Amino acid sequence: MYLIVIAWFYVTAMMALAEATSPQGSLLGALITFVLYGLLPMGILVYIFGTPERKRKLKVRRQAQQRAYDEALQAQTTEAAADSVLPDAGGHAPGATQHSSITPVRKEP
Repeated sequence: MYLIVIAWFYVTAMMALAEATSPQGSLLGALITFVLYGLLPMGILVYIFGTPERKRKLKVRRQAQQRAYDEALQAQTTEAAADSVLPDAGGHAPGATQHSSITPVRKEP
């Protein structure tokens, strides 16, 4: 792909040089020739041919993120399991319930 881009760059640079050095040509004409015949088509070509590589990199990045998420979840699960078997070492009486959906038990008035 890059060989095509380099060759097209050479061709358009020579076209722009010929336009600039021609007796009827101008620098503005050379610039427009280089941009419209060279940079614009080369940019489109590189974008189209680069699509599979971008998709491949995106897939690898998503797999790495998923792997990191799975490892963090596994570490959190392991840590939670280790903490759940240990008794409360705080020495304080238990406070409110963990879940707000469970109402505390109290006497009827």
